Amino acid sequence: MNLPVVQVFARAPRPGRCKTRLIPALGGRGAARLQTRLLQQLLAQLAAPGEWRLELHGAPDAGHAAFLAARHRHGLRLQRQARGDLGRRMGRAIGQALRRGAPAVILLGSDCPELAAPTVRAALAALAAEADTVLVPAVDGGYGLIGSRRPLRLAGVDWSSGREYQQSRQRLRQQGLRLRAVGGCADIDTPSDWRRARREGRLPGLFGPVPGKGSSRA
Repeated sequence: MNLPVVQVFARAPRPGRCKTRLIPALGGRGAARLQTRLLQQLLAQLAAPGEWRLELHGAPDAGHAAFLAARHRHGLRLQRQARGDLGRRMGRAIGQALRRGAPAVILLGSDCPELAAPTVRAALAALAAEADTVLVPAVDGGYGLIGSRRPLRLAGVDWSSGREYQQSRQRLRQQGLRLRAVGGCADIDTPSDWRRARREGRLPGLFGPVPGKGSSRA
């Protein structure tokens, strides 16, 4: 029996080269540490043997120690993301898994701490019921998860614009795909995102409580 595939897209946690909008608050090493912890937490939550096959797609390559450790710990498939913009990379990864026989593919990033196994199950249930594709919209106008049981194209989407969700909906519907939105999420991309996530307790085990007023720490 072919299982669904769950793909995690992640940038290598290299100081100064990941989570760059968080560097003013956390510094290069702190931003890389957050990237590592978010990825570790997500993969641990998605470890569900027998429900789906887990893949980690790294950028700019798959050779970072954090990726290799994840492969060893979880026995997941590890590979490098394709070249091109995010839409091309996602479309290619989903298409490859479908061609290998997966009945459905869920692809998500590591930036939304609330995305975990229950959301993946809800997305797979929507695909099994009536949808061809699913999206989990993010509060910043993007989305944290896309799933599909058919190949798709996401050309012409303005990534990092705050219009990704609406533009992707339009592109998918133009391809005749039945689309359903499932739940919602909040990315952690900016210092204000990070502080809000800490106040709301969405970073369990990652950092301590938010410093009080007057603290010199970010």
